[in-house]
Amino acid sequence: MFTGIVAAVGTITHHDSLGVDAGWRVHVEAAELGLSDVAPGDSISVQGACMTVVAVTAEGFEFDVSRESLTRTVGLDIRGPVNLEKAMRLSDRVGGHLVSGHVDGVGIVMRYEPVAESQLLDIKAPLQLARYLACKGSLTVNGVSLTINAVVDEPDGCIASVNLIPHTVAVTTLKSLVPGARVNLEVDMIARYLDRMRAVDSAAAPEPPGSAA
Repeated sequence: MFTGIVAAVGTITHHDSLGVDAGWRVHVEAAELGLSDVAPGDSISVQGACMTVVAVTAEGFEFDVSRESLTRTVGLDIRGPVNLEKAMRLSDRVGGHLVSGHVDGVGIVMRYEPVAESQLLDIKAPLQLARYLACKGSLTVNGVSLTINAVVDEPDGCIASVNLIPHTVAVTTLKSLVPGARVNLEVDMIARYLDRMRAVDSAAAPEPPGSAA
Protein backbone atom coordinates (compact mmCIF):
# COMPACT_ATOMS: atom_id res chain seq x y z
CA MET A 1 0.00 0.00 0.00
CA PHE A 2 1.22 3.50 -0.90
CA THR A 3 0.16 7.12 -0.50
CA GLY A 4 0.97 8.54 -3.93
CA ILE A 5 3.53 10.95 -2.47
CA VAL A 6 6.70 10.39 -4.50
CA ALA A 7 9.76 9.94 -2.29
CA ALA A 8 12.43 10.13 -4.99
CA VAL A 9 13.05 9.98 -8.70
CA GLY A 10 15.24 7.08 -9.73
CA THR A 11 16.54 5.90 -13.11
CA ILE A 12 15.95 2.63 -14.93
CA THR A 13 19.43 1.89 -16.25
CA HIS A 14 19.05 -1.44 -18.04
CA HIS A 15 17.00 -4.62 -18.47
CA ASP A 16 17.91 -8.31 -18.48
CA SER A 17 15.66 -10.75 -20.31
CA LEU A 18 14.01 -13.44 -18.19
CA GLY A 19 13.57 -15.70 -21.23
CA VAL A 20 11.74 -16.01 -24.53
CA ASP A 21 8.26 -14.44 -24.32
CA ALA A 22 8.95 -13.66 -20.65
CA GLY A 23 9.45 -10.38 -18.82
CA TRP A 24 12.49 -8.47 -17.69
CA ARG A 25 14.70 -7.99 -14.68
CA VAL A 26 14.84 -4.23 -14.30
CA HIS A 27 17.76 -2.39 -12.69
CA VAL A 28 17.02 0.94 -10.99
CA GLU A 29 19.46 3.50 -9.64
CA ALA A 30 17.81 4.93 -6.54
CA ALA A 31 20.40 6.46 -4.21
CA GLU A 32 18.03 9.26 -3.16
CA LEU A 33 15.30 6.84 -2.08
CA GLY A 34 17.26 5.54 0.91
CA LEU A 35 17.57 1.77 0.77
CA SER A 36 18.96 0.97 4.21
CA ASP A 37 15.56 -0.40 5.27
CA VAL A 38 14.78 -2.16 1.97
CA ALA A 39 15.27 -5.91 1.51
CA PRO A 40 14.33 -8.50 -1.13
CA GLY A 41 10.59 -9.11 -0.94
CA ASP A 42 9.73 -5.51 -0.13
CA SER A 43 7.39 -3.52 -2.37
CA ILE A 44 8.29 -0.29 -4.16
CA SER A 45 6.02 1.72 -6.43
CA VAL A 46 7.75 2.38 -9.76
CA GLN A 47 5.83 4.84 -11.97
CA GLY A 48 2.72 3.86 -10.03
CA ALA A 49 3.15 0.09 -10.41
CA CYS A 50 3.81 -2.00 -7.30
CA MET A 51 6.97 -4.04 -7.84
CA THR A 52 8.67 -6.60 -5.59
CA VAL A 53 12.35 -6.03 -4.89
CA VAL A 54 14.43 -9.08 -5.83
CA ALA A 55 17.86 -7.60 -5.07
CA VAL A 56 19.35 -4.53 -3.41
CA THR A 57 22.57 -3.19 -4.91
CA ALA A 58 25.06 -0.47 -4.03
CA GLU A 59 23.35 1.85 -6.51
CA GLY A 60 19.72 0.86 -6.12
CA PHE A 61 17.52 -2.19 -6.52
CA GLU A 62 16.25 -4.73 -9.04
CA PHE A 63 12.77 -6.08 -9.73
CA ASP A 64 11.24 -8.58 -12.12
CA VAL A 65 8.35 -7.41 -14.28
CA SER A 66 6.16 -9.95 -16.06
CA ARG A 67 5.04 -9.78 -19.66
CA GLU A 68 1.49 -9.29 -18.35
CA SER A 69 2.52 -6.19 -16.38
CA LEU A 70 4.42 -4.83 -19.37
CA THR A 71 1.30 -5.03 -21.55
CA ARG A 72 -0.78 -3.12 -18.99
CA THR A 73 1.63 -0.31 -18.07
CA VAL A 74 3.98 2.19 -19.64
CA GLY A 75 7.48 3.29 -18.67
CA LEU A 76 8.82 0.05 -17.21
CA ASP A 77 10.31 -1.28 -20.44
CA ILE A 78 12.51 1.72 -21.27
CA ARG A 79 15.49 3.43 -19.70
CA GLY A 80 14.89 6.74 -17.98
CA PRO A 81 13.61 8.50 -14.85
CA VAL A 82 10.84 6.92 -12.76
CA ASN A 83 8.85 7.99 -9.71
CA LEU A 84 9.59 5.88 -6.63
CA GLU A 85 7.82 5.33 -3.33
CA LYS A 86 8.46 2.68 -0.70
CA ALA A 87 5.44 0.86 0.74
CA MET A 88 3.87 2.80 3.59
CA ARG A 89 3.99 1.81 7.25
CA LEU A 90 0.77 1.70 9.24
CA SER A 91 2.11 4.61 11.30
CA ASP A 92 2.82 6.84 8.27
CA ARG A 93 0.89 9.98 7.41
CA VAL A 94 -1.29 9.48 4.34
CA GLY A 95 -0.34 12.70 2.56
CA GLY A 96 -2.06 11.70 -0.67
CA HIS A 97 -4.65 8.89 -0.69
CA LEU A 98 -4.62 5.11 -0.36
CA VAL A 99 -2.89 3.70 -3.44
CA SER A 100 -2.55 -0.02 -4.17
CA GLY A 101 0.06 0.25 -6.91
CA HIS A 102 -2.10 -1.84 -9.25
CA VAL A 103 -2.38 0.11 -12.51
CA ASP A 104 -5.98 0.17 -13.77
CA GLY A 105 -5.26 1.49 -17.24
CA VAL A 106 -3.22 3.78 -19.45
CA GLY A 107 -4.24 7.36 -20.18
CA ILE A 108 -3.08 9.89 -22.77
CA VAL A 109 -1.92 13.43 -22.02
CA MET A 110 -4.11 15.82 -24.01
CA ARG A 111 -2.83 19.12 -22.62
CA TYR A 112 0.08 20.18 -20.44
CA GLU A 113 0.59 23.92 -20.14
CA PRO A 114 1.37 26.60 -17.56
CA VAL A 115 -1.45 28.36 -15.74
CA ALA A 116 -0.17 31.07 -13.40
CA GLU A 117 2.49 29.39 -11.24
CA SER A 118 1.18 25.87 -11.85
CA GLN A 119 0.72 23.41 -14.71
CA LEU A 120 -2.63 22.33 -16.11
CA LEU A 121 -2.69 18.65 -17.00
CA ASP A 122 -5.56 17.14 -19.02
CA ILE A 123 -5.58 13.35 -19.33
CA LYS A 124 -7.83 11.22 -21.53
CA ALA A 125 -8.92 8.22 -19.48
CA PRO A 126 -10.31 5.12 -21.21
CA LEU A 127 -14.02 4.35 -21.04
CA GLN A 128 -13.65 1.57 -18.47
CA LEU A 129 -12.13 4.03 -15.98
CA ALA A 130 -14.34 7.06 -16.66
CA ARG A 131 -17.04 5.96 -14.20
CA TYR A 132 -14.55 6.12 -11.31
CA LEU A 133 -13.36 9.69 -11.92
CA ALA A 134 -15.13 12.62 -10.27
CA CYS A 135 -14.47 16.29 -9.58
CA LYS A 136 -12.44 16.61 -6.35
CA GLY A 137 -11.85 12.86 -6.38
CA SER A 138 -8.42 11.23 -6.39
CA LEU A 139 -6.41 9.90 -9.33
CA THR A 140 -2.92 8.42 -9.36
CA VAL A 141 -0.82 9.35 -12.41
CA ASN A 142 2.52 7.56 -12.76
CA GLY A 143 2.42 6.96 -9.02
CA VAL A 144 1.58 10.57 -8.07
CA SER A 145 -1.54 11.26 -6.01
CA LEU A 146 -3.52 14.07 -7.66
CA THR A 147 -6.88 15.76 -7.13
CA ILE A 148 -9.22 16.00 -10.11
CA ASN A 149 -10.50 19.52 -10.73
CA ALA A 150 -12.90 18.76 -13.58
CA VAL A 151 -14.20 15.83 -15.63
CA VAL A 152 -15.62 16.06 -19.14
CA ASP A 153 -17.29 12.91 -20.41
CA GLU A 154 -16.76 11.74 -23.99
CA PRO A 155 -18.16 8.74 -25.90
CA ASP A 156 -14.92 6.79 -25.53
CA GLY A 157 -13.89 7.89 -22.04
CA CYS A 158 -13.39 11.21 -20.29
CA ILE A 159 -10.97 14.09 -19.89
CA ALA A 160 -9.77 14.55 -16.32
CA SER A 161 -8.12 17.88 -15.48
CA VAL A 162 -5.65 18.29 -12.64
CA ASN A 163 -3.49 21.15 -11.41
CA LEU A 164 0.18 20.48 -10.68
CA ILE A 165 1.75 22.79 -8.14
CA PRO A 166 5.42 23.73 -8.67
CA HIS A 167 6.62 21.35 -5.94
CA THR A 168 4.96 18.34 -7.60
CA VAL A 169 6.46 19.27 -10.95
CA ALA A 170 9.91 19.73 -9.43
CA VAL A 171 10.12 16.42 -7.53
CA THR A 172 8.45 13.97 -9.94
CA THR A 173 8.77 12.81 -13.53
CA LEU A 174 5.56 14.64 -14.43
CA LYS A 175 7.75 17.58 -15.45
CA SER A 176 8.65 15.72 -18.66
CA LEU A 177 5.09 15.10 -19.86
CA VAL A 178 4.03 16.31 -23.29
CA PRO A 179 0.76 16.01 -25.22
CA GLY A 180 0.45 12.49 -26.58
CA ALA A 181 2.46 10.90 -23.74
CA ARG A 182 0.98 7.77 -22.18
CA VAL A 183 0.67 7.54 -18.39
CA ASN A 184 -0.20 4.87 -15.83
CA LEU A 185 -3.53 5.49 -14.08
CA GLU A 186 -4.94 4.08 -10.86
CA VAL A 187 -8.42 5.09 -9.78
CA ASP A 188 -9.49 5.57 -6.18
CA MET A 189 -9.92 2.14 -4.61
CA ILE A 190 -12.97 3.21 -2.60
CA ALA A 191 -14.76 4.18 -5.82
CA ARG A 192 -13.82 0.81 -7.32
CA TYR A 193 -15.26 -1.15 -4.39
CA LEU A 194 -18.42 0.96 -4.21
CA ASP A 195 -19.02 0.29 -7.91
CA ARG A 196 -18.60 -3.45 -7.35
CA MET A 197 -20.94 -3.44 -4.35
CA ARG A 198 -23.58 -1.55 -6.32
CA ALA A 199 -23.33 -3.99 -9.22
CA VAL A 200 -23.68 -7.03 -6.94
CA ASP A 201 -26.61 -5.50 -5.04
CA SER A 202 -28.38 -4.69 -8.32
CA ALA A 203 -27.89 -8.24 -9.60
CA ALA A 204 -29.17 -9.75 -6.34
CA ALA A 205 -32.22 -7.49 -6.04
CA PRO A 206 -35.51 -9.45 -6.26
CA GLU A 207 -37.75 -8.81 -9.23
CA PRO A 208 -40.77 -6.60 -8.45
CA PRO A 209 -44.16 -8.31 -8.27
CA GLY A 210 -45.73 -8.93 -11.68
CA SER A 211 -42.44 -8.68 -13.56
CA ALA A 212 -42.19 -12.40 -14.36
CA ALA A 213 -43.15 -13.49 -17.87
